[in-house]
Amino acid sequence: MAKSAAMEKLYYSISEVSKITGLKPYVLRYWEKEFDNLRPKKNRGGNRTYTQKDIEIINRINYLRKKEKLTIEGTRKKLAMKKQGEEKKVIHSTAKIKTLLGQIRKDIKDTLADL
Repeated sequence: MAKSAAMEKLYYSISEVSKITGLKPYVLRYWEKEFDNLRPKKNRGGNRTYTQKDIEIINRINYLRKKEKLTIEGTRKKLAMKKQGEEKKVIHSTAKIKTLLGQIRKDIKDTLADL
């Protein structure tokens, strides 16, 4: 059984993260400036390299912004707060699920493009 390309990758480009999360690259770059815990590394060429953890942070931010309708400042505070048990698990689980769904969506698009 072949492994999914998404499961094998350690680093993702901004365009891949954009496809996975459904967010435009300019939003990702803006959020880097606004959220201290979102700091993708840059390679020698200056291109951003996102990890799985970065994508989960992006999905958490997106969840708080869209579903909970928080402002940037409200989202920043919510991420900084020590969340109590269940709420933290729900947000974390939701972020992981969205990350997996985004990767599956990207894999399907890539596969269809190859056909």
